[in-house]
Amino acid sequence: MAADDGGARPGAAQGSTAPDPREPVQLLFRDLRTSREGLSEREAARRLTLFGPNTVARRAQRHRLGELGRQFTHPLALLLGLAAALAAATGSGALAVAIVAVIVLNALLAFAQEQQAERAVEALSGFLPEEATVVRDAVPKEVPATSLVPGDVLLVEEGDRVPADARLIDGGVEVDLSALTGESVPAFRSAEFVDREGRLLDARDLLFSGTACTGGRASAVVTATGMRTELGRIAALSQRTRGEQSPLEAQVKRAARLIALVAIGVGAAFLPLGLAAGLSLAAATTFAIGLLVANVPEGLLPTITLALATGVRELARRGAVVKRLSAVETLGATTVVCTDKTGTLTENRMRAVAVWTLRGEHAADDPGALPQDVLRVIGTAAACTTARLADRHGDPTELALLDLAAGRARAQLPEADGAGRLALHPFDPRIKLMTVAAAEDGAVVLATKGAPEEVLTRADRVQDADGERALHDDDRTAAAHATAAFADRGLRVLAVARRTLATGQSPPPDRREDAEQHLCLLGLVALADPLRPEVPRSIELAHRAGITVHVVTGDNGLTASAIAAQAGIGHRGGRIVTGTELDAMGDDRLDALLAGGEEVIFARSSPESKLRIADALRAEGHTVAMTGDGVNDAPALRRADIGVAMGRSGTDVAREAATMVLTDDDFATIVSAVEAGRRTYDNIRKFIVYIFTHAVPEVVPFLVFALAGGAVPLPLTVMQILAIDLGTDTLPALALGRERSEPGLMDRPPRARGAKVIDRGMLGRAWGFLGVISAALVMGGFLLTLSRGGWHPGDATGAGTALHPLYRRATTVAWLGIVACQIGTAFAVRTERASLRSIGAFSNRPLLAGIGFSLAFAAVIVYVPGLHGLFGTASLGPAELLTVLPFPFVVWGADEARKAVLRRRTVPAAPRRPAPVPPPAPQPAHHRFAVLLARHGWTRDRLAHALGVSEHAAAGFVAHAHRIAAEHGRRTDEPHHR
Repeated sequence: MAADDGGARPGAAQGSTAPDPREPVQLLFRDLRTSREGLSEREAARRLTLFGPNTVARRAQRHRLGELGRQFTHPLALLLGLAAALAAATGSGALAVAIVAVIVLNALLAFAQEQQAERAVEALSGFLPEEATVVRDAVPKEVPATSLVPGDVLLVEEGDRVPADARLIDGGVEVDLSALTGESVPAFRSAEFVDREGRLLDARDLLFSGTACTGGRASAVVTATGMRTELGRIAALSQRTRGEQSPLEAQVKRAARLIALVAIGVGAAFLPLGLAAGLSLAAATTFAIGLLVANVPEGLLPTITLALATGVRELARRGAVVKRLSAVETLGATTVVCTDKTGTLTENRMRAVAVWTLRGEHAADDPGALPQDVLRVIGTAAACTTARLADRHGDPTELALLDLAAGRARAQLPEADGAGRLALHPFDPRIKLMTVAAAEDGAVVLATKGAPEEVLTRADRVQDADGERALHDDDRTAAAHATAAFADRGLRVLAVARRTLATGQSPPPDRREDAEQHLCLLGLVALADPLRPEVPRSIELAHRAGITVHVVTGDNGLTASAIAAQAGIGHRGGRIVTGTELDAMGDDRLDALLAGGEEVIFARSSPESKLRIADALRAEGHTVAMTGDGVNDAPALRRADIGVAMGRSGTDVAREAATMVLTDDDFATIVSAVEAGRRTYDNIRKFIVYIFTHAVPEVVPFLVFALAGGAVPLPLTVMQILAIDLGTDTLPALALGRERSEPGLMDRPPRARGAKVIDRGMLGRAWGFLGVISAALVMGGFLLTLSRGGWHPGDATGAGTALHPLYRRATTVAWLGIVACQIGTAFAVRTERASLRSIGAFSNRPLLAGIGFSLAFAAVIVYVPGLHGLFGTASLGPAELLTVLPFPFVVWGADEARKAVLRRRTVPAAPRRPAPVPPPAPQPAHHRFAVLLARHGWTRDRLAHALGVSEHAAAGFVAHAHRIAAEHGRRTDEPHHR
């Protein structure tokens, strides 16, 4: 029966005081008020009400109405709202309605694009399996994983995802803890183990939510669900690590405030000028509204939103799902990329490439017959696996060993179901060993594989051409030398050993400590995780773009360094810093290390290390892209400017925390995303210049009217300005957001973190050059049309006067002149310095279509009589059309001449070449290997025993490791390892 009425500490089952999952099982049963027979359905339902569903809460989703409301509270929208209110107050109802329509359309456009970006990643969700097997009322049954409660007895077997934190009560399983620990090798968990000390995640009798069972079968009692699990705790930490607004978001807000102040200032200044010119208060107010509207770039926000959305869609086609629109722009500012190694730089596809024995190295793909000792290494390594070759199920390393054995007729494959296995000691990541016992020719043989240093520690014999013999110091040194040589080539190395039990000694030892001793070293197997072929080119492109690439990995430092060298990382130093050394560094030393500019390989790094590295780089003013795939990478992914999660190998929590998800887990996609971000940023600057330019020819006519005291009639109406900003301005601006890259885009250094998207140079080009030329052309066309019709300064042109039809044609020429200048500006801003010919004058087809729409819209405004009264326009004849025809060519030609002058003045920068790095002093490969072990915390005695060197030599290795650590910031007064 279900034990739901046993004595418990007050509140234990109610959740106010969670029981210690490591306490004795019987005490845990008592505190959870359960038993091996599980809970009753009634009690489970009650606890579900009490504890809530077994789900990990995601970040609070923003309400759609709130998102839409934010579009109406932007400074530019508020400014236009003020203009609409003033228009309504002065009786200009049609004008007020038109301005409100602009506000609503802009808001809906921006809102729609943000929602589209959010929907692009809705598929990246789901933290827990849908079903779980539990014991309820003493009967196993399938229940929704969300209905699990503390006290449930959970049944777990190979292939299951663990749905809650639990304490094992029967059996043993292998579990993939990489989601929580970053350790890619499965760990064995058994009810027989009792771990009361150390980290909770290291306890060998506990299971954790979100991990995967890769082998075995067990039952466990659920101790925590939902946000009370380790998964929930880390997810909560990542949610508390708040992201910051992107540089573009901050700068657009600053620019909007600046524009608002300028518009209000100009509008307010016009009131006394208009009154001084003899206008009534109502008329002066109307013209002030016109100035205010003319200064507000109504299309700025939707144009930026659509440009970023276009970047999001392009990146999605390239394999990068971006979850926040503004992240596209941030990618373009990236100065540092912190990348993982496995699966990002490499293919995450293991392949055995070489076998080493005392007689030397042998290529795994050698078509010739292999010596018997090499075949023995291959066969023993294949026997020490739990993977299944038939359905490619199991650890990639073990599958690589089985592939190697399958290609050799004399190498025996293990039984697919393990039927011939007498005992199994699964891989333990702490000692990095695995052992299998099987019967062979009537004897019991133990096969062991694992880290070379661990096997050497436990071996006292070696296999040579004549059979087994005692393991000498020279043999240990040769094995260490071979290990280091393989690691220098970027290969993962496994040592293979065996032990034949004495006749009559059966069954094999139950304790692995007894089984894994007196081993006979057979040899080494080197495995390659090939570098992705496109990575070296991508690294070269990143370096040309001035981007520094650090490797942050949990792998061995020598292997990571070799892979980095193959990829081209480390041209500015390539220093290796182990996790032990990084943990001992103070923040000032870490800052100094990263400020040096050299590329660093952070080996055996923890997720906490990633967070520190991201913080240090950001403190130096860098814009940081950080890759990660585990649950415990989530805080660092959120802290980085661009968190990059792996779509294939990454966890759901990492994908939720990241800004960008790589669907192909490929480093090259990151560089492509940076290039796309730079192009998007450049395009945003292009259409900002385009939009800002037209404020000048829209404002200048009002100023001329006021300064002339009314002697020159007003060249534009407020409705005509709205027709420009909303009708003819938007589509060409959107098309500029899809402009191709300007030559040399990835040869420029990254822009500074504090660089402004709207700077003085842009404003000078928009307002002081293109805008002035456009204003001069517009006013010239207006005055020319009036003078041709017999107008003189001061003549009345109001409604009912003889010159009023002429005035309507002149205002139409001024309005059409602005449209014509827009076309010239659109072609001019397609490049910042390069000639338009370098990218093709007609290569941007969307721009041509946008210009075509603008001309069609202008034709409707000019030649449809029903719109003349609304916009104050009139039909034009050939003479007026010929007046505005040269305007686009004048504007574009003037800017081409300006760019030509700039190109002549600018001396081409010499290609950036990395500073030469002096080669390291030559040293034996086994010396490097020994020093690296010491840097990872190996003691003098352990080094001496494992490598067969003297204690004096081992002490020298440890001392050298400490000197390296001191260079990286470790305390020099720290006592040396013994």
